Amino acid sequence: MKTEEIISGSNKYLTPNYGRSSIALVKGRKSAVWDANGKKYLDFVSGLAVNNLGHNFAPVNKAMQKQMGKLAHVSNLYHIEAQVEYAKALVGEMGKGKVFFCNSGTEANEAALKLARLHFSQKGETGKTEIISFNGSFHGRTMGSLALTGQKKFKKGFGTMLSSVKHVPYNDIAAVEKAISEKTCAVIVESIQGEVGVCVPGGMFLSQLAKLCHKSNVLLIIDEVQTGFGRTGKLFCYEHFKIKPDIVTMAKGIANGFPMGAMFARGTLGDSLVPGSHAATFGGNPVACAGALAVLKEILKPELVDNVRNLGRYMALKLTGMKSSAKKIKEVRGLGLMIGVELNEPGAGVVSACAEKGLLINCANENTIRFLPPLIVTKEEVDKALVIFSKIIGA
Repeated sequence: MKTEEIISGSNKYLTPNYGRSSIALVKGRKSAVWDANGKKYLDFVSGLAVNNLGHNFAPVNKAMQKQMGKLAHVSNLYHIEAQVEYAKALVGEMGKGKVFFCNSGTEANEAALKLARLHFSQKGETGKTEIISFNGSFHGRTMGSLALTGQKKFKKGFGTMLSSVKHVPYNDIAAVEKAISEKTCAVIVESIQGEVGVCVPGGMFLSQLAKLCHKSNVLLIIDEVQTGFGRTGKLFCYEHFKIKPDIVTMAKGIANGFPMGAMFARGTLGDSLVPGSHAATFGGNPVACAGALAVLKEILKPELVDNVRNLGRYMALKLTGMKSSAKKIKEVRGLGLMIGVELNEPGAGVVSACAEKGLLINCANENTIRFLPPLIVTKEEVDKALVIFSKIIGA
């Protein structure tokens, strides 16, 4: 099918809930993708931080194909070898605890919300049901996760949200301390707020938050859905801040494009999820787990995270340098290969113009351009992307 046919089919048969561009992608390899008309693009969106190892990454493909030839699905009525292998490896990197598998980031956050409430209920503290979240946050689009999300635009038209959620300013430890009450069971926070424009917390905020939660008998939930699996130069972004959250949610880059999510609960906290308390039919699918294990092995290689750190610093330095000649640029921020460039004007036109020149980027909010290249990207590819971007913004 040609691009025009695919677009026509999308408009005719699919719900119109996505603001799609006029591009129809049909294949990819490493950091490149091709559309239905054969045009090649540098992919600096990576499926929204999903294809962290690029497209058609052979070790992951082979692991999933091998598992597909053995067993694709049996449900969680039975013990599953691939689940155990991956959970053991993941827990081995995160510390003592247990994992719940699901299919997406919003499901992982729903599980975390339920676990936090259930944990205190089982201890007899039934009044601890309140969750504190942050303005500007994004935790998903199912009703519980949507209630946690601190952006009104995502909630418009959906009626009353879960009532026991408080939103406070991000990066403001005093506001959190004021908001915590005897009813608070958890605080949920993104280690970097992605969807509001790649907002990085101040140096001490997350460590102060961890101490405050511990002191207040409140669980700390870190949402690593977008920042996890090497995106910032460590397996998880919270590691930069030397903290150990009680619960970590993850998805996106976990299986390099195969739908999967997970929630890690530290220590014995996960034991609160007794039989019947929560479930996901496809959670921990054997093929997904096989792919995720292959991803983890690659992410843990020193040369890969070194590439993320080195090229992340290089990109941030080059983009910051453009400010002197490009009046459109207001601020550059980020960590590793998760970089936001805030403009003094809407960014949609810049995104479209870059696509015309063969570079795929996207807007994290109206004015912020987000760069999320694959973690295997090369310096030559970064330089090519920066040349295209600099010409578009007049640097």
